[in-house]
Amino acid sequence: MTGRSMAAAAREARASAPAGGTGRMRPLVAASLLLAGAALLLGSLWIPVKAEVAQWLLNRAWAATQDDRRPVKPWPWADTWPVARLELPTADGPLTVLAGASGRNLAFGPALMDGTALPGTAGVSVIAGHRDTHFRALEGLRVGDRFRIERPDGAVYAYEVAAVDIVDATQTMLRLDAEESMVALVTCWPFDAIVPNGPLRYVVTGVRF
Repeated sequence: MTGRSMAAAAREARASAPAGGTGRMRPLVAASLLLAGAALLLGSLWIPVKAEVAQWLLNRAWAATQDDRRPVKPWPWADTWPVARLELPTADGPLTVLAGASGRNLAFGPALMDGTALPGTAGVSVIAGHRDTHFRALEGLRVGDRFRIERPDGAVYAYEVAAVDIVDATQTMLRLDAEESMVALVTCWPFDAIVPNGPLRYVVTGVRF
């Protein structure tokens, strides 16, 4: 078949194709891509929005806990309550710390791990938080920086950053025994990781002074 015959055959094939088939598909594909992109964007925005709304509710529960001198749940069906208030020099404002560092609780704010010391008492208080919301502020902390923790009974304790470490959670365990009051602020690392739930942890250790 000659070049001219091939061109003519191609024109005939296009002419015999259903009218508007490809034309209709392009808008549909474009619309699908736009919807998918919007869904991903809304999903990524929902996490920080959820964290901010939760902190507002937790702040109310914190105030009520201080007034009543007893644990007050931030919402009726919650299985947690505020146990401390954390003030970091690199954060926009105080963070309400919840009891029990479960995945559900961490979605709303930093949380004190079960079985670790209460802030201000001998031992290590392990407070965990998400790297892309509340504990993003840990990235700016340096050795020598100071932060404060307030308990519901009104006691306030000051800590100085003694160490900043990156550890592999599959190979390293945090020591919980200490004669003095210490705080370990823990989040996932790297802060800009694309794939979540990696084994590396960013640990800021504070010693009471």
